[in-house]
Amino acid sequence: MRVKVSLLTFVFLLSVSVRIASAYELSESLAIKAASKNSVATVPAIEELRLRGPAGMQALMLQYRDEIDRRIANPTLPATAEWRRITAALDAVSQQRNSYLSGLYWYTDINQAREVSKQTGKPILSLRLLGKLTDELSCANSRFFRTVLYSNETVSAKLREHFVLHWQSFSSVPLITIDFGDGRKLQRTITGNSIHYVLDSDGRVVEAIPGLYGPQTFLRVLSDSETLVNSLRGKSIAEKQILLADYYKTRINKISLAWLDDVTKVGKKPKDILIQIDEKGTAIGIASLAVTKMVAELPALRAMNAGAEALGRIMDEPTWLQIANLHRSEAELDDRSIGLMKKQNPDMSEDDFAGLKVTFQTSLAMDTVRNEYRMHTRLLSWLSQEQWRSDVDKLNDKVYAEMFFTPKSDPWFGLLVPGAYNAIDNGGVVK
Repeated sequence: MRVKVSLLTFVFLLSVSVRIASAYELSESLAIKAASKNSVATVPAIEELRLRGPAGMQALMLQYRDEIDRRIANPTLPATAEWRRITAALDAVSQQRNSYLSGLYWYTDINQAREVSKQTGKPILSLRLLGKLTDELSCANSRFFRTVLYSNETVSAKLREHFVLHWQSFSSVPLITIDFGDGRKLQRTITGNSIHYVLDSDGRVVEAIPGLYGPQTFLRVLSDSETLVNSLRGKSIAEKQILLADYYKTRINKISLAWLDDVTKVGKKPKDILIQIDEKGTAIGIASLAVTKMVAELPALRAMNAGAEALGRIMDEPTWLQIANLHRSEAELDDRSIGLMKKQNPDMSEDDFAGLKVTFQTSLAMDTVRNEYRMHTRLLSWLSQEQWRSDVDKLNDKVYAEMFFTPKSDPWFGLLVPGAYNAIDNGGVVK
C-alpha cells in the first residue's frame, strides 16, 4: 500500500510539474512575441498577457529582466528599437507608462478589480485622474505619481504585494500647444488633479489620498488603510461603523495636532487658532476663533471641515515652505525616481540636474504637507458619512467639484469665462 501511495504521489507531482513547465514556456513564448518585430504576432501576445493579469506582467518583467536592470542602472542610455518594443509591450500589459520601473499591473475595469480583491483579500487602490495613465501627457499629478511613487522601489513593492490596482479616467486632460511660428512648439497640460481611493472588496471607500504625496507619507497612509480594511473583515455592519468612525476621528485628531506642532516649531502659530475638544476631552481638530460660534453649533467632524477651510485663510506661502522643510525627508526620491528624471532630461548638465532635483523635492514636500493638512482632513470628514463611503463615483464627483474645482458640470474646467470679450471669433472655441 505504501508503494502505491508513493507512486500515485509521484505521478501527481510529475503532472503538476509538467503543467507548471508548460505554463512557464507559454508565458515565455508570449513575452518574446509581445516585443518582437512581427507586429502581427505582437498584438495577440500582448492581449493574452494582459488577460493573465499580474502574472502576465511578471512574465514580461522576467523575460527582459537583464535589459530592464541595465536601463535602470544607466537611465540616459539611448533608446534602441528593441528597447522601444520592450517598453511598449510592458506599458500595454501594465496599462501604465514607464512601467519597466514599477512592474505594476493596473485593472481598468473596477468590477474585475473587485473580483480579484475578493479572491485575494487585498484592498483596492483606485486612482482617478484626468487623461490616461498610459499617456505621457496625463494630468500633472498622475505624471508625478509615475515618477515619485510608482517608480519608487519600496512603494511599488508595497503596491504589488498588498493591493489590487485600478485606474479610471475622470475626464480627458486639457492640453495647450504654444506655436512660436518658427517650427518650435511647446505642449503642456493646463489643469487637472488626481486622487487615490482605498476600497474594500465591495468597492466601498475606506480612505482617500488626495493629490501628490512624498513616498514615506504615502506609504504610511497605505499601511494604515490596509490595517483598517483588515480590521473590518468579518465584522457586522454596526461594528464596522464604530471602527470607521473611530478611525476618521482619530486620524483627524492626529493630523490636526501634527499641524499645530509644526506651526509651533516654525514660530508661526497664529493667535486665533484653537483646538476643538469633544465631550470626552479629546482633541478633534483645529479651527479659527473667527468661526468659533459656528463650530460650536456643528457636530465635531463638520467642525473640523470648517477648521480646514480656516487653515487656508490663515497659512501663507512662507509658512507652508517652513513647514515643508520640516518634512523634507518624507519627500526624498529614491534612485529609481531620480533615474527616471534623468532619462526625461538626458541633455541636462549635472549641476542643472542637481538644482532641478532640489527644486522638485521642495515642491513635493510642499504638496505633501498641504494635501495632508488641508485636503486629507476634509476628505476624512466626508468619509465619516455613510453616503460618501458607499459610492466612490459619487464621492469622486464631489472631490473634483468642491476640492479640485473642476466639476463635470463645466466641460471647460473654468478656462472659458462666459461673458468675457477677447476679440476672437466665437471666443476662440472650436467644436
